[in-house]
Amino acid sequence: MRMRILTLTAALALLTVASVNVSFAQGGGGGGQRGGGGGGQAGAPGGQGGGGGRGGGGAAGGPAPQANVPPQPAGVGGGRGGRGGLAPQAGGPFQILSTALIDSGGLNYKYTCSVGAAAVTPPLVWGNVPMGVQSFTLIVHDMDPRPGKGLNDILHWMVWNIPGASTALPENVPTTSASLPDGTMQSNGNGQGPNFGYRAPCPPAGPPHHYAFELYALDTKTDLPATASRDEVTKAMDGHILGHTVIVGLYNR
Repeated sequence: MRMRILTLTAALALLTVASVNVSFAQGGGGGGQRGGGGGGQAGAPGGQGGGGGRGGGGAAGGPAPQANVPPQPAGVGGGRGGRGGLAPQAGGPFQILSTALIDSGGLNYKYTCSVGAAAVTPPLVWGNVPMGVQSFTLIVHDMDPRPGKGLNDILHWMVWNIPGASTALPENVPTTSASLPDGTMQSNGNGQGPNFGYRAPCPPAGPPHHYAFELYALDTKTDLPATASRDEVTKAMDGHILGHTVIVGLYNR
């Protein structure tokens, strides 16, 4: 009898020890999982550790998430354009800029036929010009149409003999005369007045047209009359081009 009691007591003791071991093992496993999560937070870049470490790791281990910023349309069709800068980077390439548009973005309505007769020339600036510049020529044209299936597109403004020391054309250049006070000449390809200068973009309804503002730095002045055609101006430029830069604005109605 005494032997049976001792045997039962020993068996109960073994069961108790086994139960404690199982509980300890389960608790330790949980702690191991949490530790693994913490390791993911601290050690994995951007919180790419296992399991629970992802959430905290994104905040502690990786860069803060940024807002989803869509590409800047810059007013395709006009209106919203006009956030371009006016400071070519020093030491960079020959460059033309405008507050009227961002390159390959929308041209502000203010400079188009959307405002009718109130349209004015956009402000343009340039910098990092080549050495030895004597004059600049600006050609503004709609690159999309090809009248008569030819090489030329639609000319909107042509300005030549801009003094070599110039770094800008202001907004609202007068269009009532082919010559400007500093000796600059202008034309829109339509012959005599009343508008000798900028012809505001005015494409037919449909997809945006691409308006190129091309500036050429020349080592000479072009001795041409106010009635000079685009072909005559480009022929006079040939062999004298020191540099070229362009900015393109989009516009549709």
